[in-house]
Amino acid sequence: MTFTTTGTTFKEIIQGDPDFTMTDGIKLVPRAGFEISKRCPREYKLILVECINNGWIKPIAYMKESEYVWEKLGD
Repeated sequence: MTFTTTGTTFKEIIQGDPDFTMTDGIKLVPRAGFEISKRCPREYKLILVECINNGWIKPIAYMKESEYVWEKLGD
């Protein structure tokens, strides 16, 4: 059996890392986050918010290593 790999590697960026947020000079935005539907029952929203606040559910972003390098070169 033969496996072929693409050679693509990924950069993991977690909340708290300096690169987790991006800016255009005016706005500061996170690379990843959560969106809870307005139709989500209130009780579930409270549970999700508690999980996020306690760090049991965390936002995480992935970038191709090549894109990350180009972004850093542009800074």
